[in-house]
Amino acid sequence: MGTAKENNKLSVSGETPRETGAPVQEAGLLGRVISSGGLIFAAGIVVAMLILIQEVVLRYFFNSPTNWAHETTIFLCGVAFVYGGLYCVARDSHIRVVLIYDALPPRARRWLDVVISVICALSSAMFAYAAWIMVKRAAFTPSGEFRLERSGSAWDPVYPGVMKIFLLAVLTVMAVQFLILAINYFRGKR
Repeated sequence: MGTAKENNKLSVSGETPRETGAPVQEAGLLGRVISSGGLIFAAGIVVAMLILIQEVVLRYFFNSPTNWAHETTIFLCGVAFVYGGLYCVARDSHIRVVLIYDALPPRARRWLDVVISVICALSSAMFAYAAWIMVKRAAFTPSGEFRLERSGSAWDPVYPGVMKIFLLAVLTVMAVQFLILAINYFRGKR
């Protein structure tokens, strides 16, 4: 897309939503909620770093490694990565090729935004359906009893099952967020 000032309305202070850390106006209330949740998942990355530092100290200075640090840091980073996709949608900061988009007049851009948002909503919904199939296998036994998939390691946490449920939730919310964007682009709010 073009510059931030071309694509996002200016605030009273003259800054765009991206510069102030806010989601785009078209994302609506859901976008604001998603954007505010980003700090929690960013903190998860910091916690993962602290866990790894602690693991290095325990392992190499005290010869007393833990059996939970690596799986926990992988889980925390994975959750943050998955949430990052949803966060980018709310802030309209996902990667896109703009060679043609920037050459179009504003009205054509608006229609392209609508089409792209609808296609992304459908794609997210299809991925959510695929995630639901994974969740059925990871969260339920063949008899229908609830039991989360475990990692199978010495510590054996339920992180794989929880991650699949989280992925389903994020993809479902992502599909809804893209629909909200499509509707607001269609209304001409951009």
